[in-house]
Amino acid sequence: MATTNKKLQKIMTQPINQIFRFFTNQTVVQIWLYDKPHTRIEGKILGFDEYMNMVLDESKEISVKKNTKKELGKILLKGDTITLIMEAKKEEEE
Repeated sequence: MATTNKKLQKIMTQPINQIFRFFTNQTVVQIWLYDKPHTRIEGKILGFDEYMNMVLDESKEISVKKNTKKELGKILLKGDTITLIMEAKKEEEE
């Protein structure tokens, strides 16, 4: 009786590839800021570069403490201010 050892391989996703998926799918992302832990930015990625600088459209600044949202429109966000990028929750989930 022959047995085979099958190892489950996980494929590593490069950060730039995940950002590109958000960009191509026009996913609304939430971005956590390095110097402002109680502020989040949500928007759609219009473009980005190798330094993770991003142009966001339909962006909003969200204050976690005050539970407020401020419309920003189209913005340029410097890559060195970004701590985390994730898919934003849908409005009805909040």
